[in-house]
Amino acid sequence: MAAVRPWTDEQARALINLRPRYEALIDAERGLAALPYNLVRKNVGGHSYLYEIVDRTNTGKSLGPWSESQAAKLEEYRAAKADLKTRRATAAQLTLESARFARALRLPLLSSAAGEVLRELDLRRLLGSTVIVVGTTCLPAYGAEAAGTIPAPDETEDFDLAWSAEEEGEDARLWAALKAVDPTFTVNTEREFQARNAKAYEVELLVAPSRAATMGPRERPRPIPMLEQEWLLLGRPVDQVLPCRDGTAARIIAPDPRWFALHKLWLADKPQRNPLKRGKDRLQGRAVLNAVAEAMPHYPLDAEFEAAIPAELRAHWKAWRGAT
Repeated sequence: MAAVRPWTDEQARALINLRPRYEALIDAERGLAALPYNLVRKNVGGHSYLYEIVDRTNTGKSLGPWSESQAAKLEEYRAAKADLKTRRATAAQLTLESARFARALRLPLLSSAAGEVLRELDLRRLLGSTVIVVGTTCLPAYGAEAAGTIPAPDETEDFDLAWSAEEEGEDARLWAALKAVDPTFTVNTEREFQARNAKAYEVELLVAPSRAATMGPRERPRPIPMLEQEWLLLGRPVDQVLPCRDGTAARIIAPDPRWFALHKLWLADKPQRNPLKRGKDRLQGRAVLNAVAEAMPHYPLDAEFEAAIPAELRAHWKAWRGAT
């Protein structure tokens, strides 16, 4: 059986068209987020001032007495905001059309809940620079990278992220993003690496020892550093935009598929691994490695890659090579 079921030209074209439309939407959203919440002319004590409104409660601060330059500043702000809103509305409609078309063509879909989290992370420029997507959610992205469907189990009710920041930045940046998506997210007190919202949707955070020091003290969730997470930082990440089940779209940055697959095969034999997940891990690992060999020549499985495989993964690599 083929490792990848190639997409039709129409399916491939739908996914190609989705990305620029999604990127235009995110660019407009970022532009609006960078603007002040609102600027208004306000009369105080018989004098006019330019005020910046900072939130929905109409809290504001004065930007100085009213003048011709302040009037020009207000006009420039209103024009920029109107332009960005128009661009956002247009891009949102086009993205919706592309995502629905992609869904009708049976392209791989992300869960709606995962899509919400991913869009917020992308909006805040956290994808890749601060976190990457790991776990089963990566499977649709690998299918897109192979330009076809990878026959492997890809349904999941949770969402796994790995901390990838090389330098410490703003504290609690991931936690702020999760709370912006859904303020009901709280940390599971029994599993502090996991956040859960009121609908019981779970987001788990993992971290490699080499990146743990870049997490701020107030960052949540709080993972325990694990050596095996180092493997998922190797190689070249996959970057894809995919449709979601609710007709929206989202961007995924996932680990190099070669290292993802070997990590999955290693997990399948890990003594502490949940026995109910081992079968899925093994199937996913084999399926992704097979897909890489068949349809991802830009991720070579050559002597150079083989020489980089650590001792812990060599048996899994040799077993796969022997079976292919």
